[in-house]
Formats: sequence, structure tokens, C-alpha cells
Amino acid sequence: MLSTRLTNARILTLDPDHPVAHDLGIWQGRIVGLDEAVTALPAREVIDLQGATVLPGFIDSHVHLSWAGVKANTPTVAPCTHVEDVLAVVAAAAARAPHGAWVDVAGYDQRALGRHLTAAELDKVSDGRKIFMMHDSGHACVVNTAVLDLLPAEAAAQEGFLAESAMTAARRLRLPYSQEELADAIERAGRDCLAEGITACAEAGIGGGLLGHSPVELGAYQLLRDRGRLPLRVQLMAASDTLRPVAAHASDGIPRSLDLGLRTGFGDDWLSIGALKVYTDGGMMARTAALTRPYHGMEHTGEFQDEPERIADTILAGHLAGWQLAVHAIGDRAVDLALDALERAQRTRPRPAARHRIEHAGLVRPDQLARFAELGVSAVVQPNFLRYFGDDYAAVMGPDRAPWMYRGRGFLDHGVTLVGSSDRPVTDGSPLRAIQFMVERASLSGRSIGPDEGIGVEAALRAYTVAGAYACHWDDSAGTLSPGKRADLVVLGDDPRRVETSRIGDIDVVKTFVNGTETWSSAA
Repeated sequence: MLSTRLTNARILTLDPDHPVAHDLGIWQGRIVGLDEAVTALPAREVIDLQGATVLPGFIDSHVHLSWAGVKANTPTVAPCTHVEDVLAVVAAAAARAPHGAWVDVAGYDQRALGRHLTAAELDKVSDGRKIFMMHDSGHACVVNTAVLDLLPAEAAAQEGFLAESAMTAARRLRLPYSQEELADAIERAGRDCLAEGITACAEAGIGGGLLGHSPVELGAYQLLRDRGRLPLRVQLMAASDTLRPVAAHASDGIPRSLDLGLRTGFGDDWLSIGALKVYTDGGMMARTAALTRPYHGMEHTGEFQDEPERIADTILAGHLAGWQLAVHAIGDRAVDLALDALERAQRTRPRPAARHRIEHAGLVRPDQLARFAELGVSAVVQPNFLRYFGDDYAAVMGPDRAPWMYRGRGFLDHGVTLVGSSDRPVTDGSPLRAIQFMVERASLSGRSIGPDEGIGVEAALRAYTVAGAYACHWDDSAGTLSPGKRADLVVLGDDPRRVETSRIGDIDVVKTFVNGTETWSSAA
């Protein structure tokens, strides 16, 4: 007997062997068959979907659940467009904290204010507290003098604005968060994912790096798993600075590793270790993405997170230790560094099935596209960056480079696996809104950004399903609605292929199923 049969639906399987179905049978969390293979079988539950569209559950291949959940519970200055209003929020948050405590403030973006705040301005309202105001990009912060006094002298010269490694140094003073606090945050963010039809995701860096929250951060996910509170499937990327030198056997060729030799693939269907996250540069929002030519109208070209040789050595060490690599590279200069290092790693020890990834690939020159393909590297992009920030990004890249941002068609035409993701909570996490952008390439203002990079609706859907499964090594169990795969699926109020492109992002998510169980419903 089936556990569940979905009937009277438009099921888009994304499986070329059976692309469209009307019935789908589920047993013990797996898909057992489609259409005539299951219509005559008895089922404990039959759900009539009344013509609704069913798709494989969306896979968000690059998120920050911990950060998203913590941010949602943190005082924010996001609506503020005047310095005085920002300082009022900080003052109110400081007044609620004990003297000498750390005060976290979220939602900071200098573009809304026209300039960066200074430590001196924060000092006026901090009243003896340590203020840490996180930039929305995750690549910078503003702190007051109480924090600067704890940092090396050169930090004080930056007047409170700290980017990349300087931000990381300040943030490490504030850490760690507790596992219970992180577990609550992860669950909160995970439920937001379910409401958007996301059934699995890859957490892009725990335990260290720019955005780690605790050296024992994995334990927060295990708490949720043990308590039955993990809302969706999660693959965890370890931050590259969690690797340490190991005295492995000489024949293993492993110079650095996590304790016990843990690497990509350890875990189960619900919680596993994925790629090793390696940062090369910063971000466009903070103007720290590493470019080969300066930002339009500016003099600087961004920055690397560390000396290029050290970054390349970390990539090599991770590859030799058997990891899949997820290399953060936004600017084209950083993409060069990432591709060169990955090529060197594969030349040193060939691992054709490694499925290494470049995260963001924010600015990719035409000459770099073929190198992605030659190296078998996936591009994990965030289309919603351009939907929401595209006007600003296009301005700082200039008209000649704007069409190269967060490409779509260029990757596909070169045979590169194009993977959709959100980088939640940097911006809206909705896959449907991102899919809309991938097709129309228009920002919220209506500005067209690289229209030649637009792709078809089905190709965009595949970026959030089939390609996401491939990038996370889940393609044997997810990505399509095929017999034997997990019964992770989303029910939509309309077919993205049949509505006007401008309406795709507004399609209702009606239900989300994980492991054959309804985990979210709009009716609820």
C-alpha cells in the first residue's frame, strides 16, 4: 500500500524519460512510480491537487541559515536612510543590554546613507557597550571605539568601518554563539525556506571564516536532527580555516584536514558534510570584490581575503584531502585565482568526479567561461542579487562589464553546470523570484541587465533542482521526480512555464513536502 498518492496534478518531473505526469505515488519517503504505475494501487492518503503544478523541491545550494535566523531576531537599521535614525536604533539596543556587553545590530548598508558611519558616531550612543553592526553583505561591519580598542592598532585607523579580514577579527571577539541559540535560529530560517518551496539547502560555511558562529557550530544542526526539529535537508560546508595540519600517512598525501579526516560526504540524507568553503575575495555591495580593473568611477579594485599564494595552497590542501571545494569568487580577478588554483589541484592529483564549485561567479569575463567548462567547475550564482541590487551593481561595473554579471546563457552555452542559489539572508531567498530574473534579466526598477544572458524557464527551473542536486552530490536521490528518489516536492498555484514571465515570482507556493510528508501549507 502506498503512503500517499498525489492525483489530478500537473507534475513536471524534470526527468526526460517521463517529463509530465498526473499521479505520483509515495512509500516510505520515496517516489515509487508515476501515472499508471500507481493509479490502481491502494494508498493510505489520496491528495487531489485539483490541477495544481508539482515540481521537485527547490534546492538552494548556497545559504546561511544560522546568520539568517540570528539576523531575524536582531535589531535592524534596514529601514533607515538617515544617520540620526540609525543612531537612534543603536541607542535603543544599547539601552537594553548590560554595561560592557556586546550589542549586535543588523541591516547596515552604507548605500542607503550615502556614506559609512564612524566609530565616533557610535560612541555617542553606545554608553559603554561594544557595538557590532553587520553589513548586509556579510563582508564588513561598523564598530565603536570599545571594539577598536581590542583590535590591533591599524584597525583604529579605519575609523570604525572594517572589511573582510578586519571584520573577521572583530567578529571573532564577539563569538561564540551558543548551540541552543543557533539551533533556534536555524530552525526559524529553515521554516522560511519551506514556505518558499525549498526542501534542501547547502549551508555555506560553518565553524570559521567570515560567517561561522561557533567552533562547535555543527552541533547545533545535530541538536535539531536529534530532536526531530530540522525542517529540511541540510548539507554543511566547513570553512577552510577549520582545516589543520595532520600527520597522516605519507601515502595518503593529506597535508591538512578536519579532525578524524572528516570530509565531503559524511552524514545521512538529512544532515551531511558537503564542500570545503574557501574565500578568495569580498563582495560587490561592500566594494571589496577583487576586479582586474577598478570599480567604475573609483580607484580601487577590491581585495583578496589573504595572500593569493596562501589561498591557492588552501585550495590545493582541500583537494588533496578529498574535499569537494566551494570557492567564493565574485570579482573576475578572484575568479582567475580560483580557476588557476583548481587547475593546479587537478593537475597535482586528478579527481574528475570532485565537482568543484565557484560560489557567486559574480563577474565573469568572456575568456573565463571556457575555463569553467574545461575544469568541470559548476557556477553557483545568486540571480536575486541583480533583481534587488542590479541597478547599483551595474553602475559600479560600468556598461562594458555589467553584461558579465551573474551570467546564465553564457555558462549554459559553454556546457557549464549553472546552479541557482540565494545567499540568504543577503537578499530575498525565493527561488521563484530568482527564476523570474534568470529569464527576464530585469531589476526591480525594470532595468535590463545583460539581457543576452537570459535563459528559458525550464533551464532556470533546472538550476534550482537538477543542477542543485548535482552540485551537492544528491543527483542519485533528488533533483527530479523519478521513481526511487526522495519524495521532496513543491506544489505551486500555477505553472511557471505557462504564466507571463513577470508573474513567475508571484506564483503561490501551496504546499511543500519533504520525505513524503507535508511540511508546509499556505492553508495553515
